[in-house]
Amino acid sequence: MSGIAENVQRVRDRLAAAAASRGRHPEEITLVAVSKNFSRDSIASAIAAGQTHFGENRVQEAEAKIPDFRSMPSLTWHMVGHLQSNKAHRAAELFDVIHSVDSIKLAQKLSHAAVSLNKTLSVLIQVDLGHEETKFGAERGQVADIVQTILDLEGLRLDGLMTMPPFFDDPEHTRPYFAALRELRQSLEKDKPGCLGRAHLSMGMSHDFEVAIQEGATIVRIGTAIFGERSYG
Repeated sequence: MSGIAENVQRVRDRLAAAAASRGRHPEEITLVAVSKNFSRDSIASAIAAGQTHFGENRVQEAEAKIPDFRSMPSLTWHMVGHLQSNKAHRAAELFDVIHSVDSIKLAQKLSHAAVSLNKTLSVLIQVDLGHEETKFGAERGQVADIVQTILDLEGLRLDGLMTMPPFFDDPEHTRPYFAALRELRQSLEKDKPGCLGRAHLSMGMSHDFEVAIQEGATIVRIGTAIFGERSYG
């Protein structure tokens, strides 16, 4: 096996162990391989290892990759980075799932784009729980209004919530953030049953995904643990 194939299997094994530690089945959790800054060949290696869900952080980079894999309809493409509203239409063309809806304006732009493309786009609301200047997301108090807006828009299917907690050397320190997102999901679903569709919790990356799974993650976004360290040169 290639190094990437070995990494995919290693991550799957860790995912399964984390799920089992909470009496969950690994099939409940979608592994998204985040291929930001990695080549088409790296993506192809992950596909050869059975990986079908891929994430990109930027529309411009995705434009250079995703079209090369359009002959493979089994693949699902996730937009996991911050999305500016002026790139909403192109994102709606390229991606199947948008994890980073953080405003009513962006939701409206995506809705307009999806309708024009005759497409139903799965979206998640990104929630800012860490309040870091370098990260994005809706404030917790804004989420209910964004939920209601999306439910009233055509072309979008609201399927859950996403968050990016602060980085800690000890992943245990991320646990309260993951628990908070789970509790927010429970609160929203209690007030309006079914409002979050598939009720996904997209949370957890290479350094903390096992803790996220223990706290209820249904989607984990893994880059480094699959593809290796990124080069930003």
